[in-house]
Amino acid sequence: MSVITIILIVIVAFLAGMEGILDEFEFHQPLVACTLIGLVSGHLEAGIVLGGTLQMMALGWANIGAAVAPDAALASTASAILMVIALNGGTAQAEAISTAIAVAVPLSVAGLFLTMIVRTLAIPIVHGMDAAAAKGNFGTIDALQIVAICMQGVRIAIPAAALCFIPQEAVTAALSAMPAWLTDGMSIGGGMVAAVGYAMVINMMATREVWPFFVLGFCLAAISELTLIALGAIGICLALIYLGLKEMAKSGAGAAGSGDPLGDILDDYE
Repeated sequence: MSVITIILIVIVAFLAGMEGILDEFEFHQPLVACTLIGLVSGHLEAGIVLGGTLQMMALGWANIGAAVAPDAALASTASAILMVIALNGGTAQAEAISTAIAVAVPLSVAGLFLTMIVRTLAIPIVHGMDAAAAKGNFGTIDALQIVAICMQGVRIAIPAAALCFIPQEAVTAALSAMPAWLTDGMSIGGGMVAAVGYAMVINMMATREVWPFFVLGFCLAAISELTLIALGAIGICLALIYLGLKEMAKSGAGAAGSGDPLGDILDDYE
């Protein structure tokens, strides 16, 4: 990689690390991080494919209570960098993407360890902010806030910079040394990632009222003539129809019910 490419990759990794905490511009999401790394490295198409596949898996990741989700920022940036190194070494795109997907999950778990270290180091910063607040020193509070956020960016930027210096020959040799059953297994596993991601999302969202829309959507998606724009338009129309019926039920325009027209219809068949 050139020096400019490495610098741009480190910047993307730094932003992804900060966004893992800020969660404002979504730089830590796989689709964004992998696409940007693919763009700055000259492998945009491969970056989009990798990011889109990993995004399906990350859809089911969420911080719930004290349970912290796997680190999408490190998984996205590190796997994308390894993919770029493999592609620069002459590895086929499909094989490079499959390998990157396979290492994404272990990297996301490793990111949790780095997060724990950074948050432990941030404890004195919090005490410093408390002391500044007691003195009414708002400038110090802002400065310490920026330092703490930058620490989160550095925890991704440093591993990303280190990965950029891995020789292409080493990655290519490692891929060549993999047996066929392992590479085939990673390809199959990569194809299952999207299905697992959708399953996790459906498991969180599925209700009696939502299932008919899921089924209808899958049936419409099987029609090859329908583009993504057409499917999106159909989804918007269905949502507007449902919201309109719900408002009619609440305003009393329809028969007495719970306010959920679809739920009332389903109740009639119980």
